[in-house]
Amino acid sequence: MGLFNFGSSKKNEMNWHRLNSMEDLDAAVKLSFEKPVMLFKHSTRCSISSMALNRTESGWNLSEDKVVPYYLDLIAHRDVSDAIADKLNVFHQSPQMILVKNGEAVMDASHNEIRVELVKKAL
Repeated sequence: MGLFNFGSSKKNEMNWHRLNSMEDLDAAVKLSFEKPVMLFKHSTRCSISSMALNRTESGWNLSEDKVVPYYLDLIAHRDVSDAIADKLNVFHQSPQMILVKNGEAVMDASHNEIRVELVKKAL
């Protein structure tokens, strides 16, 4: 292990659930009535999105008992991304992190504002 954990191979593991269809989105929104759901919209063509994804994964230390993380490749599934904006009444951004409780977006962050701490505060 390096100084200040640099070079450490230890990485927080996220159990991403995939958002690949409208059915997946409906299931995630339905689940949000039981426990919070975090949606992460990722553009595989964007370096800012890659940095936000990496920052989220490396800072993630929340169990699925607290919040369930969902991952959307919005390049492959733009229709699902558009449905998220419509269904949750949020402006489309990329990258974007949205916390959903009881079927409603209670936190929405994009680009360099994306932080795991925002999810924790909104829980």
